Amino acid sequence: MSHNVALSFADGKTLFIGVKPGELLLDAALRQGISLPLDCREGVCGTCQGRCEAGRYQQDYVDEEALCERDLAQRKMLACQTRVQSDAAFYFDLDSSLCHANSLERVGAVVRAVEHVSPTTAILHLDASTDGGPLRFLPGQYARLNIPDTEEWRAYSFANRPNAQNHLQFLIRLLPDGVMSNYLRERCQPGQRLELELPLGSFYLRQIERPLMLVAGGTGLSAFLGMLDEMAERGGCGQPVRLFYGVNQDADLCERERLESYRERIADFDFMPVVSQPSPAWSGLRGYIPEHFDRSELSAQPFDMYLCGPPPMVEAVRSWLDEAGLGDTRLYSEKFLQSAGARR
Repeated sequence: MSHNVALSFADGKTLFIGVKPGELLLDAALRQGISLPLDCREGVCGTCQGRCEAGRYQQDYVDEEALCERDLAQRKMLACQTRVQSDAAFYFDLDSSLCHANSLERVGAVVRAVEHVSPTTAILHLDASTDGGPLRFLPGQYARLNIPDTEEWRAYSFANRPNAQNHLQFLIRLLPDGVMSNYLRERCQPGQRLELELPLGSFYLRQIERPLMLVAGGTGLSAFLGMLDEMAERGGCGQPVRLFYGVNQDADLCERERLESYRERIADFDFMPVVSQPSPAWSGLRGYIPEHFDRSELSAQPFDMYLCGPPPMVEAVRSWLDEAGLGDTRLYSEKFLQSAGARR
């Protein structure tokens, strides 16, 4: 049985390939039409260098001039010497177009339902099972959706992990006069068909080796729902997982029952909703997310932080980390923007 391997690139696109047992990663990519850079094929020149971000692998030979001990400790690898031992994800710091492969898949999907989960948020449920095999994406990535009867496309994070049924969810902010927002409010009906392009994005769950802090602003929660689904499927990740979820008003909070369920399904998981403009009835955390970080606790051991939401929130958290001097933190971030092609 072959391993399912994701190859992600600096332009945010991802290619999926099957790698046979014992097959070199480079050979598997070439066999499937993906021309990763190569030169010596002997583990010496370093031309095919990448980084394993999830999964197990081994390397036949790596010259110390190509990758030093520090590089190897950071899971850097050479495709010409790498044999994967599980499903895995690898990152290459180059544009996918240099590999001469079309990394985007365009598929059709049918609307199953639109669920209005708060005054400002809806969940679009789609069924993409009619177009063939299982869709492949990494939890945290996104798709571009074409709004029916328009030439407009909008990008949204998957709010679920890949599944055999190809049932998809997207957590969508309802803007006062957005093209997708108006469609969801006024015209969207079960059975309608739309097109998607996927997978996109370099924001996805990496190999989990340290405690995780997930920081979501508004519908930035969507990407984390996919990641948490993945962890829940495994029963946990062997590390503590904490989610801070910030919104403007307590009425904007959504998917709270789902988040509560992760406490039962993911070992050592907890989430903290934070409301910046709470109603008098709100008894939880108030203000902005960085105000509730415990510097002494976060200084106790290295951790990985995933950060997804509006640019002001992302910058505020980055500034807090810089001021706190937590130098061993690995930070992965994604900003949501309000523009024609941006994620919302």
